[in-house]
Amino acid sequence: MRAAVAREYGPPDTLRIEELPTPAPGPGAVRVGVRAAAVNFPDLLLLANRYQRSVPLPFTPGSELAGEVLDCGPGATGLAPGDRVYGAALIGAFAEQVVLPAAALSRIPPGVGFAAAAAFGVAYTTAWGALVSAAELRAAETLLVLGAAGGVGLAAVELGRELGARVIAAASSEEKRALCLAKGAAAAIDGAPEGLRERAREAAGAGGVDVVLDPVGGAASEAGLRALGQGGRHVVVGFAAGEIPRIPTNLLLLRNARLAGFEIAGWLRDQPDAARAARDTLHAWLAAGRIVPHVGGRFPLERTADALRLVASRRALGKLVIEPAAPSGATQLA
Repeated sequence: MRAAVAREYGPPDTLRIEELPTPAPGPGAVRVGVRAAAVNFPDLLLLANRYQRSVPLPFTPGSELAGEVLDCGPGATGLAPGDRVYGAALIGAFAEQVVLPAAALSRIPPGVGFAAAAAFGVAYTTAWGALVSAAELRAAETLLVLGAAGGVGLAAVELGRELGARVIAAASSEEKRALCLAKGAAAAIDGAPEGLRERAREAAGAGGVDVVLDPVGGAASEAGLRALGQGGRHVVVGFAAGEIPRIPTNLLLLRNARLAGFEIAGWLRDQPDAARAARDTLHAWLAAGRIVPHVGGRFPLERTADALRLVASRRALGKLVIEPAAPSGATQLA
């Protein structure tokens, strides 16, 4: 099988497309033919060896995928060859085939394509955990989403809408803001840190913002925090801007506000019941068409580095996916 392989740490250009032995599923595992694999910001951090967890070389990046079950190892129950499935792991998805525990996979609902299924799990589960578990977002509250046209940001726009919040989307271009409005944001504002507080408070009204969802970091974090009203909650989920901010904590004191962090792996590990309930709800909403992942670009396996660079530049809309079976010239941007 072909796979994108990292044999040294560094930028996306270090990846090489190689032929690797076909993996065999062990006990409780299945082998999946990958039809689509979503690109996530942590893939870049793993490649650069800057993630909170280091992966030994060589390795194939890619954490989120959808495809068809090819065969099952001994003791793997609940799935059969031909089943359409999606799931996630730390690495291995940017390949034609991958082996995963059967328990880590879910069936794709009828009518949902492979690309949408691959783009679904991590972004929406992260957004749900941040909004529901960490921020305790309530109906009729005002939600400000920073980086709102990215994978987690756009998922938060949709989930905020479904949870009954009034969503203000902050994004860096007219194209991105138009997408956020189409996904249900009540207002869309320029996401540049300069003047962000004023724009957000004007859109929110006299009471200010109740919840900030922050996957951006950098200077935008303090600007978002300054837009909070009394009793507001600011939830950090990432640092796509590349800078971890230093927050003046007097801003929390003056607003009786709360600053929280949300990291999906720890939440899945420490709150398995809440995570399972969230996944069940999100799966049902996906099947019903209440949430629709936006696939902003499709790339063949040979163009994996290009897709990663696009995510690094923060120019991607929604999620980008790698389609290993696609012809080498089959790149498509939404």
